[in-house]
Amino acid sequence: MAASLLASYANIFDLTGRLVLITGGYGHLGRGVVRGLLAHGATVVVLGRDEGQFKETFAAEIQAGALHFESCDVASTPSVQAALAACRARHGLPHVLINNAVYGAGQQPDALTDEQFARNLDGSAGSAYRCLREALPYLRENGGGKIINVASMYGMVAPDFAAYNEYPQFLNPPHYGAAKAAVIQLTKYFASYLGPENIQVNCVSPGPFPTEGVQAEAGFVAELQKRNPLGRIGRPEDLAGAFVYLSAAASDYVTGHNLVVDGGWTIR
Repeated sequence: MAASLLASYANIFDLTGRLVLITGGYGHLGRGVVRGLLAHGATVVVLGRDEGQFKETFAAEIQAGALHFESCDVASTPSVQAALAACRARHGLPHVLINNAVYGAGQQPDALTDEQFARNLDGSAGSAYRCLREALPYLRENGGGKIINVASMYGMVAPDFAAYNEYPQFLNPPHYGAAKAAVIQLTKYFASYLGPENIQVNCVSPGPFPTEGVQAEAGFVAELQKRNPLGRIGRPEDLAGAFVYLSAAASDYVTGHNLVVDGGWTIR
């Protein structure tokens, strides 16, 4: 009896047989997520604009046969529709959609144009909604599934501007946090709306995960580290567990949640 009971918990993080679609999966954060999903048995389709970058990033993983690419521009509804239809035809119905891609322009807080501000809102919140909306028919056809949006610690708190005093080139712009806050609310909205259909909607808010280019400025990295309880910046692999959990059966009773992976940044 005890062995039988324990057996029911043995595979709650196993993603074997699950098809996961992720936008922008070959970027700085996406690649750690993709590798974590593959390690737990998922079949993953990366939706993106640059197949060459995808192949360069995942040269080893592609050979195993569980990682695929589909051309997709998340700024374009027809492109999203075509990519999802192609995924359905080639790989079957999806179990998980991860909205990870982001785009935008402009940085100076008091000098953004209307166009820059609007584009950045669309680059996070608009693109997440667009992909969610177009994926829903496939998730419904599959009897349910999971949607994971990528937000940010700056959707929860304002930047500590002192960290940028000597490094204004890295200043986080206002439209980014506004858009990521919208992603968190969008997550809650659709968690409530889609709950009766067995579709869980959650989001992950990464903290300080500077790209390799930013990490080349050791002084700025030190500014981030000293403001973080864990005393270090995040690595792409630090995100893998959150996405495996939210993609797996382990999170079947979790919806509308914002899982914060920030080394403790937002607790202060």
